[in-house]
Amino acid sequence: MSEDTKEKYLKIALVVVGVLFLLVYPLGLIWPSGWIWHGGQGAYYFQMICGIYAVLGIYLIAAARNPGENRSLISFTIWSSVVHAAIMGMQALSDSGEHSHLVGDVPALLLIAAVLWVLSPKGERFIRATA
Repeated sequence: MSEDTKEKYLKIALVVVGVLFLLVYPLGLIWPSGWIWHGGQGAYYFQMICGIYAVLGIYLIAAARNPGENRSLISFTIWSSVVHAAIMGMQALSDSGEHSHLVGDVPALLLIAAVLWVLSPKGERFIRATA
């Protein structure tokens, strides 16, 4: 795939992921066992996560205009999604009441990370620290 084609698809993916992140709250209402943790007891936690993902979603949609200037945000989204999914996956495996997350938010975050990884230019998947 050419770099121009990858960038075109990356722009589309950033908008789609941004919209999905804006939909975390409705997804939790429609399918709570796949998106809300602690049997719905953590209402404050869920509101906080929805707020964080809504802000990230808005920034990802804005980043779609010029992905090259927003590579650190894209890299953050990739790696934070992998870490978030890994932690949730381990917790869901160890808590039988949370197993449904293994077919809900855990694979969704891994899919998002994979799509953004594949579409990002190779040199921009990792952000180097600057001195």
